[in-house]
Amino acid sequence: MTEREQKMTDIQIAPYGTWKSPITSDLIVAEVIRLGQVTLKNEEVYWVEMRPGERGRSVLMRRARNGDILDVTPAEFNVRTRVHEYGGGDYCAGDDQVHFCNAADQRIYSQSLDGSPRALTPALDYRFADAIFDRKRTGLVCVQEDHTRSSQNPENAIVFVPLDKTQNIQTLAAGHDFYSSPGLNPDGTCLCWLSWDHPNMPWDGTELWVAGINEDGSLGVPAKVAGGAQESIFQPQWSPDGTLTFVSDRNGWWNLYAYKNNQITCLHERDAEFGLPQWVFGMSTYGFVNEELIACSFFEKGRWQLALLNVHSGSLDLLDLPFTHIECVRAEKGHIAFIGGCAVGANAVILFDISTRSFEIVRRSADVKLDSTYFARPEEITFATEGGSQAHAYFYAPQNRDYCGPKTERPPLIVKSHGGPTAAAATTLELKTQFWTSRGFAVLDVNYGGSTGYGREYRRRLDNKWGIVDVDDCVNGAKYLVEKGLVDRSRVAIAGGSAGGYTTLSALTFRDFFSVGASYYGISDLEAMAKETHKFEARYLDRLVGPYPEQKNIYRERSPIHHTDQLSCPVILLQGLEDKVVPPNQAEKMLTALQEKGLPVAYVAFEGEQHGFRKGESIKTSLEAELYFYGKIFGFEAADELTQVTIHNLRT
Repeated sequence: MTEREQKMTDIQIAPYGTWKSPITSDLIVAEVIRLGQVTLKNEEVYWVEMRPGERGRSVLMRRARNGDILDVTPAEFNVRTRVHEYGGGDYCAGDDQVHFCNAADQRIYSQSLDGSPRALTPALDYRFADAIFDRKRTGLVCVQEDHTRSSQNPENAIVFVPLDKTQNIQTLAAGHDFYSSPGLNPDGTCLCWLSWDHPNMPWDGTELWVAGINEDGSLGVPAKVAGGAQESIFQPQWSPDGTLTFVSDRNGWWNLYAYKNNQITCLHERDAEFGLPQWVFGMSTYGFVNEELIACSFFEKGRWQLALLNVHSGSLDLLDLPFTHIECVRAEKGHIAFIGGCAVGANAVILFDISTRSFEIVRRSADVKLDSTYFARPEEITFATEGGSQAHAYFYAPQNRDYCGPKTERPPLIVKSHGGPTAAAATTLELKTQFWTSRGFAVLDVNYGGSTGYGREYRRRLDNKWGIVDVDDCVNGAKYLVEKGLVDRSRVAIAGGSAGGYTTLSALTFRDFFSVGASYYGISDLEAMAKETHKFEARYLDRLVGPYPEQKNIYRERSPIHHTDQLSCPVILLQGLEDKVVPPNQAEKMLTALQEKGLPVAYVAFEGEQHGFRKGESIKTSLEAELYFYGKIFGFEAADELTQVTIHNLRT
């Protein structure tokens, strides 16, 4: 018997959903960390890693020149800012110090690499983010969010925070609703930054400003370089020779531009995205290797790529790398640091040597030693949707080397609707997805209209049509797979978090297609969202739905909570009790309505969790609860010993 024949003999035939998988919730919680915010400084690599096993604590890490990997911040500190509630830009590295925001008190702390943190900012209701080190004036330039007057409508500004605590914090730029991305030119004489105002989000319209710095540290008269209500600017950055570079979608795609001698020039025009929606601070898709070369990442035809862009010729030299997802790109002479992942490799901090064209893995987000034959690979699909448009998704077929399903059975499908809704599905190895596929589920991760990666026009498909376009694309993606004979029409679930939770609840309410749904901190009442959410998203729905209260009727028409009479399938609701973005009452109202209607419904609430689950026990419980719920609804018994949840109105 050949080896292949032996393997075929060893494969068990078992109903989909019942397969035993080595990708357990315990493994995901124990082995997976979240990596972000890479910095490359003086040949050392810094990053932040969020550890579910430490109750979601974020730690600043450093890879020294000798290769040692060290925790920088002590155990009692959690590196996380809550500016805009979503945070990002949590730290910056100076010459021999780091400066970071602490989650508990939102103060900035300064720490030498061999010392202890000391607080720089006062114990008042301020938050800080996106700091850069100002060597010339010995301090930090950063975004400040002032909550001392109003928790719902804080004041944002660009400020200077001196390292000498005897000096006061100095306001540099104020008056706009939002600020981000401060940047100093090489000699420290000019500052650039981004601003935007309600009702725009940063991916709708931003303005790029430049001002000279006076002797007393104040700014001269600011000049607007680019941007406006219909142009999104992303990641302004000075080149080593003092040229201001930035990403703009003025041609319909986020491309790289340079501003020099009062002229704006596109460095490389391409129907590809070199930028991202700025949901958090500190995002980076490019960095300067030297005056001539930019290391840049871009999304094109379903995958991310890394390249070297010559600023003089505009030529793009693609780097041959195995990664299909790339983020947090930083560069300095000779090296590029970034986070990269692929279908069979989880995200990792990567250091690339430009001279040898080789890379090394500095830190993996998951050190899981599993045979890749347990992993499903994403297949990019494009399918027809409403209005003659096309939409995009990644399809994962069930995959487990030890099992196959009966020939007479098709697998159940989980349609994933991502958050944002301006975010995008990624192709990197995600163990939460493999948790499902290795148990016999198919997964469709949908980049519905409004998603990033396909140009400004594709993002604009969602304008005034949230709850319609996204839902149609999720339904049509599932129908495409049903028509291909790849999934079971009678067992189709939809699941999503935040904005994806709203898409989930809307699809279950306003379309008669899905069999069951899982909403993670999802929006059920758009009107309540418009009234109660935080400042950053307070006017987001103006573009997605319409101005409020002028179009109050549309908000009610598209809110699942007001149309539970149209909902006829089971739902599980999972919610953090400290969520300020989507408050718990959104899920609780939906629970009450479904209980009264007599539909099977479960509600799992998590103490201490905000918008998105960070604690290991929360991630474990939510995965197991969702699987348990599907098992009860679809009528299968999972191989795992699962956390059981109370399901109201379940008929046995």
